[in-house]
Amino acid sequence: MSTLEKLQTLIILLAVSIGLALGQISVIELNAEHFIVPFLFLMLYGLFLAIPIRDLRKALLNTKFTGASLIINFIWTPILAWGLGALFLSNHPALWIGFIMLMVTPCTDWYLVFTGIAKGNVPMSASILPVNLILQVLLLPLYLFLFAGVMETVQMSVLIESVLLVLALPFLLANATRFFLNKLSKNEILEDRLIPFFSTGQIAFLSLAIAAMFASQGKYLFENMNVVYTLLIPVLLFFLINFFVGRFASRLLKFSYKDSVSLNLTTLARNSPIALAIAVTAFPDQPLIALALVIGPLIELPVLAVISQILLFMQKKSIELEQQL
Repeated sequence: MSTLEKLQTLIILLAVSIGLALGQISVIELNAEHFIVPFLFLMLYGLFLAIPIRDLRKALLNTKFTGASLIINFIWTPILAWGLGALFLSNHPALWIGFIMLMVTPCTDWYLVFTGIAKGNVPMSASILPVNLILQVLLLPLYLFLFAGVMETVQMSVLIESVLLVLALPFLLANATRFFLNKLSKNEILEDRLIPFFSTGQIAFLSLAIAAMFASQGKYLFENMNVVYTLLIPVLLFFLINFFVGRFASRLLKFSYKDSVSLNLTTLARNSPIALAIAVTAFPDQPLIALALVIGPLIELPVLAVISQILLFMQKKSIELEQQL
């Protein structure tokens, strides 16, 4: 794990703090919102640039792993998110929407780091990335309408416009970049310059977007920071329940330790940047939705780090038991 990845949670917290502080200045609060989408656009362009969509076939060939991952991520998890929201967030509809948006979007980047730490099957985990990416872009609007009652909150045209602006456009631009550099036989520019630059800059762009978002609604959000405590229990329960669901599915399908780690982490880690990009454009007047999507990773990253160590401990104990027998 690189230094930036180790410090990611602290960097995001710093961005939140700076945004809240700047938001107390009226001129910054009034203009900060104009910078949110451009920073998110750059972050998502870099993310899409590094995801090998051409490797989609690899994931589809591994039907057992891919099938288990897709069922947990796109059928079971949305139902779980709705249920936890109904139990703990029914009196906070904006937080409930943000919670659902966070939980129905599987991660497409940092979970690979934790998969590596826990000695899981990183290539297999990477192969599922394009499937997760495409499905969450297509299904997120559907989940919102089915589970969050968004029809009363935002028009379908606004939601579609948000998806096109912050997801489809950087996605198409990233793949166009790949296509033209390949045609010009300039793949070294992509692999040696663009991808490393955006990989390093991803946390910077995300942090700038978060700072701008908090600055744009600084005074309002500063008065509602108690939502951390409101979200803590449902978020922790989500990770706990899905951890055991992943373990059960791995045993049922007789996965090796490496494959079971990959299944666990691809069904636990969430993709807050994509959900955040949608939230700030589709729900500009409801900052608590975006706040839920920023608070989520602050809880998630430490949890994933702990789970990685738990998986390693379980493997160690399993090996010791086998040696004794």
